[in-house]
Amino acid sequence: MKSFRVASYNIRKAIGTDRRRSPERVLEVLGELNADVIALQEADRRFGVRTAAIPPWLLESMSPYKPVPLNVQVDSMGWHGNAILVRKEAEIGTHDVLHLPCLEPRGATMAEVELGKAKLRIFGMHLDLSGLWRRKQAAAVIHAAAQRDAMPTVLMGDLNEWSANRGCLADFARHYNFAPCGRSFHARRPVARLDRIMHCGQLKLVDSGVHDSAASRKASDHLPIWAEFRL
Repeated sequence: MKSFRVASYNIRKAIGTDRRRSPERVLEVLGELNADVIALQEADRRFGVRTAAIPPWLLESMSPYKPVPLNVQVDSMGWHGNAILVRKEAEIGTHDVLHLPCLEPRGATMAEVELGKAKLRIFGMHLDLSGLWRRKQAAAVIHAAAQRDAMPTVLMGDLNEWSANRGCLADFARHYNFAPCGRSFHARRPVARLDRIMHCGQLKLVDSGVHDSAASRKASDHLPIWAEFRL
């Protein structure tokens, strides 16, 4: 594999900017992204049994993706809304969930995947609205990544950080490089870079951006971001 593409997308429980729930629109956007690995946030409904926002049968029949099996919550796709999708032909190795320090339930996910000859470790996350808790959560993710054997690593998700380079961004920047994807929130008029993709020094960034299309402007209040890498 010469290069591979990753993406991060807060799908807002498949509720679009018109306040309609439509997982089919989310799948349309995923098809446009054409990424090899996608970290989703708000992938499960928030209340009740927290079923997956994209029904499993729909993901299976209308997309080239499969979810990393977290085996934590029945009927849910993710862990506190965080899910990782990979292409159906990809090999999934070690995978786990991370318990993050929080006031309200927060978590992160990790998966090691094999894309052709490339082996990659992915962390997906959705950090807190509070700056203090965001920094504690960032420290927990950085620590969890450092405890594992060296492997090309990408961290991505909705960091909820409005500043340009302070808070948890500064914490992550001491260990990882940021892909300059661009502004992803709000989908109708992007003003903030809440969604971020970070990578270790074993990966060379080829290109990155925000996926802005007619479908993505309707499917969620966040636009998806993407980055392409080479080993």
